[in-house]
Amino acid sequence: MMRYLTAGESHGPALTAIIEGLPANLPLSREALNHELFRRQQGYGRGGRMKIEKDELKILSGLRFSRTLGSPLTIQIINRDYDSWQEKMAPFGERPGTVEPVTCPRPGHADLPGALKYGLQDVRDVLERASARETAVRVAVGAVARELLKHFDIGIYSYVQAIGEVAAPPVAAAEVVRNYEKIEASPVRCPSLPAAQKMMAAIDRAKAEGDTLGGVFVVLALGVPAGLGSHVHWDRKLDARLAGALMSIQSVKGVEIGDGFAAAARPGSLVHDEIYYEPHTGYRRRTNHAGGLEGGITNGEPLYCRVAVKPIPTLTKPLASVDMDARKPAFAAVERSDTCVVPAAAVVGEAVVAWELAVALQEKLGGDSLQEMLANYRSYRRQCAGR
Repeated sequence: MMRYLTAGESHGPALTAIIEGLPANLPLSREALNHELFRRQQGYGRGGRMKIEKDELKILSGLRFSRTLGSPLTIQIINRDYDSWQEKMAPFGERPGTVEPVTCPRPGHADLPGALKYGLQDVRDVLERASARETAVRVAVGAVARELLKHFDIGIYSYVQAIGEVAAPPVAAAEVVRNYEKIEASPVRCPSLPAAQKMMAAIDRAKAEGDTLGGVFVVLALGVPAGLGSHVHWDRKLDARLAGALMSIQSVKGVEIGDGFAAAARPGSLVHDEIYYEPHTGYRRRTNHAGGLEGGITNGEPLYCRVAVKPIPTLTKPLASVDMDARKPAFAAVERSDTCVVPAAAVVGEAVVAWELAVALQEKLGGDSLQEMLANYRSYRRQCAGR
């Protein structure tokens, strides 16, 4: 089974991931993988860190002549900012007198609950790992998964539907694909130019006020075959796994599959997607309120995930907090940060969805090599088509 672990701190030497269970003979392109890292660093409202880091991955194991070996794939992304943080983040020795602990936790961050959980006095010991910088290496993992999905004609897309109170009209899946170059070129990943301009103006106002903004992004997966996931156990339901993966992204506070909460206000006759059969295409739906998933299993329709991102908790005009040393009122610590991360979070969302789909695909097809997976896939498609 495919799985991965990440390691590393925001201002440590590097971020690392080890992926286990990849099929052998999967072609990987350095340019394609690095392009996903580049996409994550874009977006209107990003902070100064993105001007420092030029994320590029190194492969330390599991790849030879651009093809996977079936052994663990180790990915490393160097943190260029570590050059300025070596004294503060030294792995050995005593704390220098010049390095002050961070004792004023930020509301909305892992700072205080993490410090209480682990019995830590310096919340930097928490915030360095809790930081969204960790998503850089998760995007790298998702980029590998995306390369696997391409061989099965599965495509992953995203766009931003709202930032703050500014919302764009919903967009059909076919329109997203048709206009994807425009979405990629948008500073806020929004398919509507008027809405994008209002979003950027809202980000400018928030930045001037020392505030931050959240929003909503959508991830779509097209070409997903029916039959991924399972109904037989709670932890095998693909909608649950997708929701968990998307909720694990820093600052995400809500996930909908398909119509989500809106479906709760409608009668069943307006919620459930009627089933049809066509000889050349097989089973199909004319609507997709379920978002491509029924009973924890993909049904062959486009996968639709809508994700809510809260404003990030580092404000340049800090909120009220408590100094953990003095136990007295204080203002929260201020870290270098962004004003709005929603466009970048959408790219991270693509990555975690790509990973979960790749895992589910391998669970369904088995196979130790890409060629074996593809052969099994062709057999499965014939089975679904009744041939």
